Amino acid sequence: MAHFYLNELVATAEVGARVLIDGPEARHAVTVSRLAVGETVSIGNGRGLVVTGSIVTAEHTELAIEVETVTDVARPEPAVFLAQALAKGDRDELAVQAATELGIDGVIPWTAARSISRWEGPKIAKGHDRWSAIVREATKQSIRAWLPDVLDLATTNQLARLAPEVRMLVLEPTAQLALSALDTDDRDIVLVVGPEGGIAPNELAALTAAGATLVRLGDTVLRTSTAGPAAIAVLNAKLGRW
Repeated sequence: MAHFYLNELVATAEVGARVLIDGPEARHAVTVSRLAVGETVSIGNGRGLVVTGSIVTAEHTELAIEVETVTDVARPEPAVFLAQALAKGDRDELAVQAATELGIDGVIPWTAARSISRWEGPKIAKGHDRWSAIVREATKQSIRAWLPDVLDLATTNQLARLAPEVRMLVLEPTAQLALSALDTDDRDIVLVVGPEGGIAPNELAALTAAGATLVRLGDTVLRTSTAGPAAIAVLNAKLGRW
């Protein structure tokens, strides 16, 4: 099994250099994964740089490798963002986790009209930190060179203001256009997924008036936790990522 860790402070690296992880990352590697000197590990900085090499130091406070290979991965274009409506339980978190594993470039937490879950007051920072942690762990699990961005909490009006700047696709079961039939171009994509009760009619009207396109996945209705990841899989194929 490949072992991949993140150290966002690594700006550059070359063969023969030493790169390390410390703190909780090192502790997990040594005490949970039981990594030892001589084993091979990859370390990324979340911005495209990935170095791989053999472990030369394996302590609870520090794990260091001697770099054997250096890879610089370009960020995919166009970028794909998921505007995920806040949802009850952990359904929005499950969507964010799967979307990260599937290669999303960023996530936008969205307070939709029908969102049961709400981030208000101190919950805004707490929710953002929680999603950031989920994205980080999913990035490591899926061995991704790029760490997705977690943007600020958005309202429907803020999403509408963003629509003219990107290609905004709103998942809506009643839409005439199937996502699989969509023609792609070079614009960044923002995929909008509603909460458990769906996107309210006035929100659909506001987003489409701003330039968003309504699309459907198929004839069935998916949960908010699965709709986004399913759509991302379709987009990955259409954009040639898969």
